[in-house]
Amino acid sequence: MPSWGEILTEINTSQQPVMQLDAVRKKYLVRLHQHTKRPVIVYATRWVSPLPNMDPTVLSVDIADIQGLMEVMKGIDSTELDLVIHSPGGSIDAAEAFVRYLRSKFQHIRAIVPYAAMSAATMICMACDEVVMGKHSFLGPIDPQFVMQTPLGPRAVPAQAIVEQFNKAQKEISGDQSKLASWIPMLGQFGPDLLIRCDNANALSKKLVEEWLTSYMLKDNPAQARATAEWLANHTEHKTHSRYLARETLQAKGIKILPLEKDETLQDEVLSLYHATTLTFQNTVVGKLIENHLGKCFLLMGGVPVQQPAIPQGLIQLLQMPVAPPIAPPFAPPTVPGS
Repeated sequence: MPSWGEILTEINTSQQPVMQLDAVRKKYLVRLHQHTKRPVIVYATRWVSPLPNMDPTVLSVDIADIQGLMEVMKGIDSTELDLVIHSPGGSIDAAEAFVRYLRSKFQHIRAIVPYAAMSAATMICMACDEVVMGKHSFLGPIDPQFVMQTPLGPRAVPAQAIVEQFNKAQKEISGDQSKLASWIPMLGQFGPDLLIRCDNANALSKKLVEEWLTSYMLKDNPAQARATAEWLANHTEHKTHSRYLARETLQAKGIKILPLEKDETLQDEVLSLYHATTLTFQNTVVGKLIENHLGKCFLLMGGVPVQQPAIPQGLIQLLQMPVAPPIAPPFAPPTVPGS
């Protein structure tokens, strides 16, 4: 398997490295398809190396992704799919639409997680029949987040934490009215419908994942599907929305995980594709990439969609960035946009 640095060298030896980024990524996508004999779609964003002031929807699961999926579904005539997914999550509503569309097309879907699929991206994985993960791969909790305007700027806050904070305030104030003054600044941020929205978002997150697990991955064990959905959504259990959940932890909760290392060739092709994809992000202004093994590709660059079978000459200047030589993406928990 070529390393990240070796793939970078392969790209840099070309006289047109930006064009070579595209060619090398597509090469490894085709090689993955040739090994598995299954259609492959990559859904990935540059969330570990975002550009300054980049629109968060470019990095997140968003309803506009359906347009990208429609583009890369063309020409795929199969009931099976391998979905290579690398995402911090995003909108619950968008994740539901994403899953409904995929499931209307494919009877068997295998999610392949080369690094991490968090939050709403974890929800998408739970709608698959099985998940392929390496020792270095992670999923995350599915408890919903709300963006709250605070004196320090917007913050993503877990819905369950908002409910628990309100309950704590209510308990303390009912026991000692003098504590009301200290709680007012925090409670003043709660809108009139916030608690109801939190309860509804929590319920929807669990309901969807339980429904999908019961329909697909854990269809023979509905009790386990319910327990797994509850565990994934439990903010009190996980303490932080961006907690990385390793495959052994997930397997212990009944999630059907296939070790990536079990098939050495599969591991080589998946990680080579992942390296080539991250190099595309690090050397261009592309924020989101949805691509299939047939060469059809949908890109988001700063929120502007571009559909293309291969990067045309006219896009080269748009894609190039005057940045320092790329470095390997940091393997550390990033800030995760909320579901």
